[in-house]
Amino acid sequence: MTPARRTTRQAPPAGAAAMLREPREVIRDEMAAHAPILRALQDGPLTVPALAERLGRPREEVVFWVMGMRRFGLLAETGEADDEGYFAYAMTERGRRS
Repeated sequence: MTPARRTTRQAPPAGAAAMLREPREVIRDEMAAHAPILRALQDGPLTVPALAERLGRPREEVVFWVMGMRRFGLLAETGEADDEGYFAYAMTERGRRS
């Protein structure tokens, strides 16, 4: 019988752990994040990193909120992914009415 292999998770980069919030805190802020994201997209489609920079929030939080808004039909992907693999997101008609 061979011993089971353990996989280890790598620790986040130094200082990153202090910046990341608990997932339930991010979830709690999702509805409050809708309006700032929709305002940022009024000028045109943006990628998650561009939205994160504009909002001053971590990408990990913004991607969570954008995926939720996409699921609710408020945002949609536009075109193909960029060279870094990010899609640009734009408001849908439902998002404009929000």
